[in-house]
Amino acid sequence: MAFASAAGYTNLPNGNFSPVIYSKKVQLAFRKKTTVADITNSDYFGEISAQGDTVRIIKEPEISVSSYARGTQITAQDLTDEDFSLTVDKANYFAFKVDDIEEKHSHVNFMDLATNRAAYRLADQYDQEVLGYLAGYKQSALHDAADAVNDQVNGTKAITTAGSDELLTSMKLIKSSFGNITTASAGDHSIPVAARLPGATALPTAYVSPVMLINRMGRLLDQQNVDKSGRWLVIDPVMLEVLSDEDSRFLNADFGDAGALRNGLVINNWNGFRVYVSNNLPQVGGGSSTTGTANQNTDYGVIVAGHDSAVATAEQINKTETYRDPDSFADIVRGMHLYGRKILRPEALTTAKYNLA
Repeated sequence: MAFASAAGYTNLPNGNFSPVIYSKKVQLAFRKKTTVADITNSDYFGEISAQGDTVRIIKEPEISVSSYARGTQITAQDLTDEDFSLTVDKANYFAFKVDDIEEKHSHVNFMDLATNRAAYRLADQYDQEVLGYLAGYKQSALHDAADAVNDQVNGTKAITTAGSDELLTSMKLIKSSFGNITTASAGDHSIPVAARLPGATALPTAYVSPVMLINRMGRLLDQQNVDKSGRWLVIDPVMLEVLSDEDSRFLNADFGDAGALRNGLVINNWNGFRVYVSNNLPQVGGGSSTTGTANQNTDYGVIVAGHDSAVATAEQINKTETYRDPDSFADIVRGMHLYGRKILRPEALTTAKYNLA
């Protein structure tokens, strides 16, 4: 009972005149935006049907050009049929039950609520896992951002010189990638990032600005002849804040989408990129919000840029069903999400690990 009683007051002592009312309006949990569907291609969507399926993808053959003079005897080259494979090896499920008595007497539809939440959790797990994979990382636990370097090749590598994470070392930005940083023994450590405010007359020597970092990612893609059309960039909220501090256009709707956020998209075209913000990017240790310019290799975040053709995803809900629980009077709802993902063009992906300076 919400009302207090004066000392010695004994009328209606159990407080039953003031019943507890349960609202029929349920407070729904916040949902994260998913971005994977917008930045990957689904060309192989219709070619999978079961876990363990493998799709073999043939690469375009390389052609040699030779000089020619009158009378030169022409030699035709043999075409190669090099291929690599996408293996469908990821499956997640949900299952819950609602007792008949609970369903009959409940004032809200728990089955609908739970099914809605289950669909979101499957989609969010998919987004976390694939974003981690294409950035070179893997999850230590489901429903957490990827936090460990990936060492598991899906199928076969698209390029044999790629690492066990299927990415090219030359496309990974680290602290030593920036000559303006003079910190000793920078090595492969995280890149300290801070906004370079108006009025600065010289390059910083202990960190890089977010614009410098993203411009370098764009240059790496340019050097690999990656098409300008179809480029994307995924950053986390920490990087978005620093970028907004440096470039006020991120706060100006004229440079973004006229509508609301869609799948995490915050800007349609900035420096040639569609820019997305996501909480599902890899976070190692304390993550990207860890501060400091000293050598850092245990607490950092990762951002990634690429092209729509760089990564393929093939997904489907393999089964969703409702059936009677054989051991009680209840309905069980269960579903499974089946998918595969493959880095097709590692030369069209570039990553940067960073922390706040």
